[in-house]
Amino acid sequence: MMCSLKMVSPRPPTTIFGRQQQITANGYGFPTFLPKEVKDINDPFARALAQRIVRIPVPLQMGNFRGCVMSSCIKPTVQLPDKSPVVLLHCFDSSCLEWRRAYPLLEQACLETWAIDVLGWGFSDLQKLPPCDAASKRQHLFELWKTYIKRPMILVGPSLGATVAVDFTAAYPEAVDRLVLINANAYSEGTGALKDLPKPIAYAGVKLLKSFPLRLLANVLAFSSPLSENIDWTNIGRLHCQLPWWEDAMVNFMISGGYNVASHIKLINHKTLVVCSENDQIVSNQLSVKLLCELQNAVFREVPDSGHLPHVENPKQFVKLISDFASGKLN
Repeated sequence: MMCSLKMVSPRPPTTIFGRQQQITANGYGFPTFLPKEVKDINDPFARALAQRIVRIPVPLQMGNFRGCVMSSCIKPTVQLPDKSPVVLLHCFDSSCLEWRRAYPLLEQACLETWAIDVLGWGFSDLQKLPPCDAASKRQHLFELWKTYIKRPMILVGPSLGATVAVDFTAAYPEAVDRLVLINANAYSEGTGALKDLPKPIAYAGVKLLKSFPLRLLANVLAFSSPLSENIDWTNIGRLHCQLPWWEDAMVNFMISGGYNVASHIKLINHKTLVVCSENDQIVSNQLSVKLLCELQNAVFREVPDSGHLPHVENPKQFVKLISDFASGKLN
């Protein structure tokens, strides 16, 4: 039976299974590896989830990189071996903090839930920079799954995270039980002409991408929220950009060509929940309908009163969909 869902003030983080790094920093309770700007965030759900971020070693051999990436994620407080774990990805150039409002509700719904930072984004330690192209992101997620999760998962991806999920599922179908694709940006053709930019121009473009005005504009398009809240959410969304290797990782991804998964979609036969938002101003709902038609085994649901990120704007409705889908109630 699904637990009752309530949006309540976050409690201090509990101890999570397994070993983790020391998380106290400057008396604020945040992990020491997070940028110092985390203390300026006001959103209580973001602050609470940030205190739970840990880094775990994930082996990776790609290109000239050989070693372990200390990879950032939110680990579940409990393991439920008889149920498929829910694994949350995030949007383009985002982090696990994107799940700040839905994650507590997923735990209330009695779901074993991971929130994982995709390689090259989020808060992983990339001082020794691995390749951050699509193949490396895919392999990193597989190694994390193989090392820690070890059983088929319900893989959840919003926007470009849906592209990451499709790419991963096509390569490692045995690792996925079900898919959830949210406002999926699955038909884009990589980074296009950006991959041919000279590196100085690529770095200049990345600096612009990091800028507060551009990020605020993206938030205004994504959310129908008061300006003060959008400003705080902008600071949450660009927090990982303060890490010293972020620009290098982003340029590496940009010039690699990015993702192109359109040809994989018709090959996916996993049960899939296609989610779109009532008021998405970034990805057309027509693309979600196209995705529904091309997938072999999919159901479709719309989240009311939400824009591009329904798990932020309408988390109760979104989590109910995930819980019903995980329990087999959605057909």
